[in-house]
Amino acid sequence: MAYLDRFLAAMVTSHADALTLVADDVARMSIANVARPVTKQPLRAAQLRTVLLEVAPPDAREAVGAGGDVSFAYAYDNVVYTVRVAAGPTGSTVEIRPQAQEAAPAAPAASLTEGGEPAAQRAPAMPELRTSGATAVAVDEHDAGPVVTEEIRREIHYLLEQLVARGASDLHLRVSEPPILRLHGEMVRIEGRTPLDNGTLEAMMLALMPDRNRREFTNINDTDFAYEIAGLARFRCNALRDRRGAAAVFRVIPARVITADELGLTDEVQRLCHLPRGLVLVTGPTGSGKSTTLCALIDLVNRSRSDHVVTIEDPIEFVHENKQCIITQRQVGLHTQSFKHALRAALREDPDIILVGELRDLETVSIAIETAETGHLVFGTLHTTSAVSTVDRLIDQFPPDRQAQIRVMLSESLRGVISQVLCKKVGGGRVAAREVLLTIPAISNLIREGKTFQIPSILQTSKRLGMVTLNDALIDLVDNGLVEPREGYIKASDKQGFAGMLKARHHDTSFLEGDLNAASGGTGSSTAVKAEGGLKQPGPRPASAGR
Repeated sequence: MAYLDRFLAAMVTSHADALTLVADDVARMSIANVARPVTKQPLRAAQLRTVLLEVAPPDAREAVGAGGDVSFAYAYDNVVYTVRVAAGPTGSTVEIRPQAQEAAPAAPAASLTEGGEPAAQRAPAMPELRTSGATAVAVDEHDAGPVVTEEIRREIHYLLEQLVARGASDLHLRVSEPPILRLHGEMVRIEGRTPLDNGTLEAMMLALMPDRNRREFTNINDTDFAYEIAGLARFRCNALRDRRGAAAVFRVIPARVITADELGLTDEVQRLCHLPRGLVLVTGPTGSGKSTTLCALIDLVNRSRSDHVVTIEDPIEFVHENKQCIITQRQVGLHTQSFKHALRAALREDPDIILVGELRDLETVSIAIETAETGHLVFGTLHTTSAVSTVDRLIDQFPPDRQAQIRVMLSESLRGVISQVLCKKVGGGRVAAREVLLTIPAISNLIREGKTFQIPSILQTSKRLGMVTLNDALIDLVDNGLVEPREGYIKASDKQGFAGMLKARHHDTSFLEGDLNAASGGTGSSTAVKAEGGLKQPGPRPASAGR
């Protein structure tokens, strides 16, 4: 969509006679021979030139670029406008008026945008309208609006390339801050970059944003979309507005699909991909690598089975090419209305396996459980921190009068829960610790009877079957020198139990309080904690504070 179209859309709405754009001045519309300002901030000369170059036909571009006098026609919404550019001592003045109300040609040269698409056929992102009496005047709360230039495109591409090159997971853009990377879990400001202003930041986002997301961002002030740089990576993007202005977060999605073996998924977890039906959940807090694990599982299915896989995501992150399977990937908001709508529709699409990117609401959860019960293998994600809390969360979403029924359905359909957290690796990078619950008759009985609090004891006594508690996964990482004891302790849910594991294996526990070490026969002291900036766990039972 050409930037000028925003003004023309407002002209149509306001029944304006003319639009005047002057360098270093606010835009004005003439309504009933009265000039009314329609922007809060002036258009800079460079912005004005970019707006004109975007819509000028080839024979007028040279004059526009040189700042000379020129006149040309531009078609928008089946109306032809005359654009007159007059050079002045301080910059150009542009006057735009509609010609006689005649149908515009199908695709005149003047109506083509830089992408070659007729501007008249594009849905404009409507500016916010302020009504005064019977007159509607276009207003943009964030100035005249960002203008996307090639320099802006190069800048955001450079930042995304830095995100990948430095091995960071996220790029954060904020007004009054330089670009910030999340590197190995820590926020790191990129040195030598100046703080971003609101106009530049919005232009960066618009440079990557599809038209649908531009409209969504204008209407509700946040949107999710995916962006790909060929040969580099895909990025999951969230654009938003906060109290300072625009903001954005870009999560890197590797261009190459990581295999289950490379992720270190156990044979027992990989066997979940060969089930004919059931519900398999990958859970964990935001940024714990759930999408990467799910991607590896779907890739394993794609390489080892001959089935139809339907994925429902928001947005599509990893792209799967057809191998042994047929992969149908649908994006919420683009290819379907919602998760629950797509999940219902999937049942009529001859699926064998369905991936639901997020079990967001009660209806989606209900349909997923029913789908798993009726002969399909369903993968999904939840933002829970343990296998037990995952089961409880699923059941607690339902009203009390349905929970008994859901317990029975879940006990029959749930096949496995992989709950993971990311830990900082020794020497840099991050590694996942995974708690694994595999449904066996004893687990099914506990779910059916509402005794989920007993599940951890089943996990501890069923290691031979491939089940793993989070503490066991963390202590293995510490034993193998991949994670520091203190990092494992921070990530543990049962901190008292994990502290005992560390002592039993003679790992350094000097970061713990002195009274905890004394009670367990350790040698740490509170002095050491203060000196090393260790964890403070006040009270007679400090290790239980994080439970």
